[in-house]
Amino acid sequence: MKYVPRLKEKYQKAVVPALMEQFGYSSIMQVPKLQKICINQGVGEATGDKKLVDNAATELTTITGQKAVSTKARTSVSNFKLREGMPIGVRVTLRGERMYEFLDRLISISLPRVRDFRGINDKSFDGRGNYTMGITEQIVFPEIDIDKVNKIMGMDITFVTNAGTDAEAYALLKEIGMPFKK
Repeated sequence: MKYVPRLKEKYQKAVVPALMEQFGYSSIMQVPKLQKICINQGVGEATGDKKLVDNAATELTTITGQKAVSTKARTSVSNFKLREGMPIGVRVTLRGERMYEFLDRLISISLPRVRDFRGINDKSFDGRGNYTMGITEQIVFPEIDIDKVNKIMGMDITFVTNAGTDAEAYALLKEIGMPFKK
């Protein structure tokens, strides 16, 4: 028997029928779904210390379970002592089973560990059905050992859906279990 992530099963059994009823879709193929999760971590002090990018890549790889890729500067900016081609951040794109596993850990474990957490903002949709949120500390993830962290950095997490409108994407993420503010 093949392993199916918990949220993927929830999407197929509970979310799809709820969205079909809510928006009046005639086919299951019209129901919006989560296509990928993009996680981006900028390392601003990487111009001075190259090891910060390597540490960030290691931490992001640990959090997501997929190897992080370093991003390089496109242009040179003399005020920031930045040269074209220098590594300045790391990113990961999750799809399929890893995406659902990461989302499950984010919703059930990591977000409740954020200090003074009252829900995530529901205004961060881009108009095309994608949602972006920021996390200020990477230590909210249980995979990270706080004693081994050199520098606390934040990250941006983008949920890319094939929903046509923000209302559909909001309903999808809400049904999956994202804790939006009330």
